[in-house]
Amino acid sequence: MSVKIITDSTSYIPESIRQKLDITIISLNIITNTSSKREVEINLDEFYQELPHLSAIPTSSQPSPDEMLASFEQLTNEGHEVLGIFLSSKMSGTYSSAHLIKNLILETNPDAKIELFDSLTNCMQMGLIVMEAAKAAQSGASLEEILCLIHTVQHNSRFLFTPHTLDYLKKGGRIGGASALLGNLFQIKPILTVENGETTVFTKVRTKKKAILSMITKLKEDLDGHELGGLFVHHISCEDEGLELAKQIESELNTPIQIQSIGPVIGCHVGPGSIGIAYFVK
Repeated sequence: MSVKIITDSTSYIPESIRQKLDITIISLNIITNTSSKREVEINLDEFYQELPHLSAIPTSSQPSPDEMLASFEQLTNEGHEVLGIFLSSKMSGTYSSAHLIKNLILETNPDAKIELFDSLTNCMQMGLIVMEAAKAAQSGASLEEILCLIHTVQHNSRFLFTPHTLDYLKKGGRIGGASALLGNLFQIKPILTVENGETTVFTKVRTKKKAILSMITKLKEDLDGHELGGLFVHHISCEDEGLELAKQIESELNTPIQIQSIGPVIGCHVGPGSIGIAYFVK
């Protein structure tokens, strides 16, 4: 028996890492006027090219109960213990649905051992939590030990990003604590973060260049006296900017930095041109 890790598609963990760490992904869905598609099956380039021209911002929905049940059942039927790590319960009903699936499985398989964890975030801030859980599982850590570990990773992680515009957050109704910006957008380039499961304002500057410098400065402050546990540069349909930011951080920290695009479920609420960093310190 071993511990297996399940997460949802908004973790945006690169496919090569997911396979190496044996992480199971359950996909959220994107809904437009004409269709509903699993996020993991959507071509990102095509999606973000079309997004500005749509009459309404696409909506998202949590994974199908059938997909979630099948994923948990397969692993528990094989005799594994399962840890599910999902995006913030304040952003989606996915975490709540996972509890329903857990209870359903326990009705027919009372010996199944399933734990669920509310990441209180999304994207690679959650992805890094998931990755550390999977690494620990592969090294033979117990479910209880992994839960203890990821609480620490969560506490010592941060997600900073600057949107190209707040229009998508406003129209999508996902602006959370950043709503204070809506009446004061003139010459402001906000840096947003996720706190207590919701999008909120980290700070405000005047230009995107200053926003990027502020993110790097905060990273270096968090690293003072600590070791970097992991870091990803995130971008939404602006890969060149992502690569440039990664090079800046590489020169500051003298360590390779990976970049990763953000998928449609989060991307349609933040908008193309957004860029940021997700990391944790040890």
